[in-house]
Amino acid sequence: MQTPAFYAQVRRLSVYDPLAEFLGAAENGRIEYAYLDAVKLAGHSCPTVASAYWMTLKALTELYPDSLPERGGIRVAFRQDQLSGVTGVMANVVTLLTGATHDTGFKGLGGRFDRRHLLYFSADVREEIRFTRVDTGQAVDIAARLQSVPFAPQTIELMQKCLDGSATPEQAAEFRECWQARVRAVLLEHGDDPEVFVLRPVGQ
Repeated sequence: MQTPAFYAQVRRLSVYDPLAEFLGAAENGRIEYAYLDAVKLAGHSCPTVASAYWMTLKALTELYPDSLPERGGIRVAFRQDQLSGVTGVMANVVTLLTGATHDTGFKGLGGRFDRRHLLYFSADVREEIRFTRVDTGQAVDIAARLQSVPFAPQTIELMQKCLDGSATPEQAAEFRECWQARVRAVLLEHGDDPEVFVLRPVGQ
């Protein structure tokens, strides 16, 4: 599988999954996710997939400054409903990384490891997503202001040509480069830009 080289430069997220440890799926329960994992899940790479991956990474880093985030121990609430805009796509990525599901996840073993009822929509939160530690109640709100990271000017025209079948092979290649260039900018150039990724600890 050949992918843009910058995928490998994106920071990875390591988590501790007690279910993975219990069942022997991962030594010490440690699981590492890369941006490519989110791309494989979604079947594509776009600013939405990138921002969902990065918002989750930033939120969990804030909530677990001295330890690995606990997969399955995080409650996630989206401000929008699951059918609004790109919320569903984002939720799929968040579920991959946190284990949180609404009602279709793992039911648990002996009263442990239940992954259901950890994902909510249409929640009263001030930013796009709220991440909450189940054990401590500590929470952060986070949003992505992607309008601050524009596409190259020719991107939309090239996309239209690709969609209607009039693009030359060179134009199609240029479109793909422009599209992934914005994804790269979101993750590598603006990942720590507080004007693009707005993170607010709840209660502060």
